[in-house]
Amino acid sequence: MKKSWREKLADDKGLPKVCEVRAGKGIRTGEGRMVIAAPREVDALMRQVPKGRLVTINELRAALARKHQADFACPITTGTFSWIAAHAAAEDEAAGKKRITPYWRTLKMGGEVNPKYPGGAAVLAKRLRAEGHKIVAKGKRTLVADYGRKLFAGLK
Repeated sequence: MKKSWREKLADDKGLPKVCEVRAGKGIRTGEGRMVIAAPREVDALMRQVPKGRLVTINELRAALARKHQADFACPITTGTFSWIAAHAAAEDEAAGKKRITPYWRTLKMGGEVNPKYPGGAAVLAKRLRAEGHKIVAKGKRTLVADYGRKLFAGLK
């Protein structure tokens, strides 16, 4: 039987894990101590972002690195776990829950709305506009205008 998104979010698979990364090992993010966070940690950070504020995957990564005293957090797993958290929140919303993870407030680098989140870019843009953000289209990409001024700095 297929796992629900909520079950995938709850499955930590032995994470978080901190490991040493040396240069030249195929990781382009650098060298030093890298943390691979647990899915629930990423979800917990996403839940901290208040209405009217935004966060990018890089801010989530920086907060995870600080928490685990690492040099950086894995960009691939952080992005994947934010995607799982978004789908789990959509699943909860469909089940009638009121307090869900505000996944639409988590952007990609450069303030881009993540089109792979539930509902796609159009639905996410509608939710962001409802919170007072200005949305601009740049080619196929959907961006939040002046997102840097609305970044939430209080991630713990």
